[in-house]
Amino acid sequence: MTGPSPRSAPQPPPGATAVGGRAGRRRWEALAVCLVAGFMTLLDVSIVNVALPTVRAGLHMSESGLQWVLSGYALAFGLVLVPAGRLGDARSRRAVFLTGLALFTAASALAGAAQNQEWLVLARLFQGAAGGVLVPQVSGFIQTLFQGPERGRAFGALGATIGLSTAVGPLLGGLLIHLAGPQDGWRWVFLVNLPIGVAALPIAHRLLPPPPPAGERAGHRDFDPVGVLLLGAGTVALLLPFVQERQWHGSARWLLLPLAAVLLAAFVGWERAYGRRREPLVSLALFAVRPYAAGVLLSLVYFAGFTAIFFIFTLYLQAGQHYSALKAGLAITPFAVGSGVAAAVGGRLVSRLGRRLVVLGLVMVLLGLLGSALAVQLWSGPSVGWTTALPLLVAGAGSGLVIAPNQTLTLQQVPLTRAGSAGGVLQTAQRVGSAVGIAVVGSVFFAHAAGPHPDWAYAFQLGVTVAAGLVLAALLVALTDVRTGGGRTRLPSG
Repeated sequence: MTGPSPRSAPQPPPGATAVGGRAGRRRWEALAVCLVAGFMTLLDVSIVNVALPTVRAGLHMSESGLQWVLSGYALAFGLVLVPAGRLGDARSRRAVFLTGLALFTAASALAGAAQNQEWLVLARLFQGAAGGVLVPQVSGFIQTLFQGPERGRAFGALGATIGLSTAVGPLLGGLLIHLAGPQDGWRWVFLVNLPIGVAALPIAHRLLPPPPPAGERAGHRDFDPVGVLLLGAGTVALLLPFVQERQWHGSARWLLLPLAAVLLAAFVGWERAYGRRREPLVSLALFAVRPYAAGVLLSLVYFAGFTAIFFIFTLYLQAGQHYSALKAGLAITPFAVGSGVAAAVGGRLVSRLGRRLVVLGLVMVLLGLLGSALAVQLWSGPSVGWTTALPLLVAGAGSGLVIAPNQTLTLQQVPLTRAGSAGGVLQTAQRVGSAVGIAVVGSVFFAHAAGPHPDWAYAFQLGVTVAAGLVLAALLVALTDVRTGGGRTRLPSG
């Protein structure tokens, strides 16, 4: 059973086309609970950065342990995205979402109660895996519940959530540590998820739609365990050298990259053969659809530059300018504001402008990043948080016009029966891009911020330049898609 062609416009399920009345409100309420849960899981990628000094002091952690608190979450998160998306497609998206939410809430409680290094690292691995189970269901529900321009607005809300969670993390983490104190404030970085998760579970159970009949689900009896193992091993081999870049010294770690290439090539070969008989983990036919292939590649490259900025800017402010965790978080707020507002606007414009809107956003991000580097060059000092506010606002607004519209355009021709696995692939590309970007940009930054007399401003400027180069590469992908006919792709109306 191979399911419908990816080129066919998805047909709305019963109740999905109602625009007004109670059914319409219920769909947006269901989206709201999905976004709240998704916000929690994505927030935990960035919120921990500002808590690391107090985590180290509170649990007497080693450098390696601290690195695993960060990278363990990202590794486990990226590892399960595609299998979890496929499981939601084949079985019950609501059941998988609720399971992920319950596990994430429990893992947050375990992390907040950690008494030693090993406890916290294991809790973060558990938390990352639970987040990876939950997140692909969100894009799957958007595909299921919304059609046409409404889907663009729903993805706009998701894009705002992604941008806000990344940018607000340092601010919220700093605020919690400031309010609870340096000794135990880091625990609330994790425990803050507890009341939200407990409240969201019954609401999600009531609002989220049940699965369609088994016969309408793609390969509901197939799960492709060999594909899961090959993709999982390939993803770990690809991510591990980057997420452990600062702790795993020497060149031996890079031997994992050719191993990753072999494993992922074997995965592609297996999926092609398996797909002739049954429903594969990932339908390779999706990559024959130009908007999907271009969107996945663009996400991979853009997230490499986008995510790294928060990492090096937070380090520059705290280590180079002696900002507190709260003050460093406040300095990043303009990006969050610009991203949130622009994502909502972009969700409404994408049905008319298509990939051209993404091009505009990428140009704005480039201008904002270069403006930030110039501001640090001209006005580096304690007031740098103010001088970078305007360029960060511009970069944030541009990012809001990239993430949400790109998700809409990437997934618009994906059939509903494959919405979860297709979204999982897209989100895996984002996580791989983030890991690679932080490693590459971070290496450039630390190369000039080390030693007895580090030049923090110069290190930041070089890091931003590398990040801008990655954003420029994403811009070239978007321009190529526009030139080959993707500039004004209209969304199917259902």
